[in-house]
Amino acid sequence: MLIPITITEKAQEEIKSIMEHKNIPSDYSLRVGVKGGGCGGMSYALGFDKSKDGDEQFELEGIPVLIEKKHVMFLMGMQVDFYEGNDARGFTFVNPDIPKRHDVQE
Repeated sequence: MLIPITITEKAQEEIKSIMEHKNIPSDYSLRVGVKGGGCGGMSYALGFDKSKDGDEQFELEGIPVLIEKKHVMFLMGMQVDFYEGNDARGFTFVNPDIPKRHDVQE
């Protein structure tokens, strides 16, 4: 089965650290999903959860991952990364297959 997402090495380290140090139950997996709506389109979500009916299950670099079947097509090609800088810290979602929009100047 094709795994729709990738997780960067930095994000993998952070996820594994959270799983190890934040008392995440051993039967929980990383859930990757989408939240729809708004004029900005979709936003993406990460969390830890138990498997439910309708989930696709994967393992990426030792990390168990869950994605609802209906979300798979929206996450295809998505890369989960972790950003840590002076201004912010957190997970980011990047789809390298979608070109960035550039404003055209006339």
